[in-house]
Amino acid sequence: MGLLIVSLALSFVIWIYFNNNPLKHTRWFMWRRFFNWFPLGMTYAFLYMGRYNLAVSKNALGTLMSKEDFGIIFAAGTTTYALSFLVNGPFVDKNGGKKGIIIGALGSALANILMGVATYLFLHDQLPINLVLTFSLLYSLNMYFQSYGAVSIIKVKSYWFHVRERGTFGAIFGTLISFGVYFAFDWGQAIIEATKATTTAVLGPTQILLRSLLVPADATMDATWLVFFIPAVLMVIWAIIDKFALKDSPDQAGFDEFDPHDASSGEVERSYTTLEMLKKIFSNRLLITIALVEFTSGVIRNGILQWYLVFGKEMKQPGSAFFIDNWGLLLCVSGIVGGFLAGTISDSLFHSRRGPPAAILNAVMLVLLIIMSVFLFKSPTLIGFTVVLISTAVIGVHSLLSGTASADFGGRKATATASGIIDGFVYLGSGVQSLAIGYISGWNWQFWPVFLIPFTVMGLVLSVRFWKNLPEATKSYLINVEKRNLSFLTEAETVTITEKKTLVISREPV
Repeated sequence: MGLLIVSLALSFVIWIYFNNNPLKHTRWFMWRRFFNWFPLGMTYAFLYMGRYNLAVSKNALGTLMSKEDFGIIFAAGTTTYALSFLVNGPFVDKNGGKKGIIIGALGSALANILMGVATYLFLHDQLPINLVLTFSLLYSLNMYFQSYGAVSIIKVKSYWFHVRERGTFGAIFGTLISFGVYFAFDWGQAIIEATKATTTAVLGPTQILLRSLLVPADATMDATWLVFFIPAVLMVIWAIIDKFALKDSPDQAGFDEFDPHDASSGEVERSYTTLEMLKKIFSNRLLITIALVEFTSGVIRNGILQWYLVFGKEMKQPGSAFFIDNWGLLLCVSGIVGGFLAGTISDSLFHSRRGPPAAILNAVMLVLLIIMSVFLFKSPTLIGFTVVLISTAVIGVHSLLSGTASADFGGRKATATASGIIDGFVYLGSGVQSLAIGYISGWNWQFWPVFLIPFTVMGLVLSVRFWKNLPEATKSYLINVEKRNLSFLTEAETVTITEKKTLVISREPV
């Protein structure tokens, strides 16, 4: 049933893509761009599966990996992920998203294989060093390669999508994240159930086949290590597809290049050194503000996504079973809704401004977390709905800012560096919550949602600060090409931009 819902959701996303063409691209361009972002996006989704399978393995291992152990391992990985962007972002800006996504997929596949081997040795009492140290090192290696994924997909997007189309692509980006979460939690749990030494679960056809191929009839131990091996195989397959299908920009696919009217407009011929790109991003107050909002979204997103399942399994309550059993699917659906909600609001209601939807969604999360704090142990069903709605809002914020605003304000020349640094802040936030909630939950779960509330307030305040911001080239496009009346600008700003027609593209999109 879950697979059917996800398939229908994917069909809907593809339908939305082909029916959203504000720049009137040719039919062939739309198809070729689809064959570009779809395999790239599916690779990213399976990277997610190879990222959050750690949480699935933690639940499968039970007391063999404590909450504190899990918090330390996850924090080590997310901190590595955050810092690696200082290297990987400039690398992808110089060498392209195609190389980046292939390196990321193959490297993460290798790291997942090593984690699978470590799990096998640990369960057979043959792991020579401490479990926490082993997994901290290997998960950090995994997250180093994982960090190539987001910057690569956004780098390629920045050349193929105009600013006025990026809200929709931000929604597609959020959808792909949601598929990855579904693959990690629901497919991962299905792998766990299918590869237990003895199982009472009702297995589907794929699980039965998997069990017959990989689990000996006389098995006496759960094959938990397969939750790492299987995503590794899938990542290698999609990396091979990317090698042949993916093009970094339209001109490599035989089209004329076009100006997407982001912050790099007018700088097509300019090249930046690594230090210049880093200085360009870190000296931009707006990008740092966006990064700080994403820091808060990282705390909230993984504070819910990673810990609700642990909470539900530890604090078993009537009414929570539906949410626990379908956690991956619910996150998938909520992420799709959140991504499209944020992207549609941004492009349709706010002239492709990213601040207003981010502020609105942070306000929604604040209310929901207050409700969660009050009813945490009083109404498991209400808490289930609340965490799903929080996931909807926070993935909307994340897909819009990391997936779209970073490209808008960083510009396609420095998109990977900008998106990498912004996404790095997401995972610094993830590391903070991982360590904090790992210990807070061991003390008293009541403080779990309370801990998250100040971060939503911070995200709300910071989002309001860039409520009116758009790249100058985007403003020029809206006024001079779309003939929009930008009411959020002063009359003097509008006159100035109207006169600067040189900012308008010299070559129209194909």
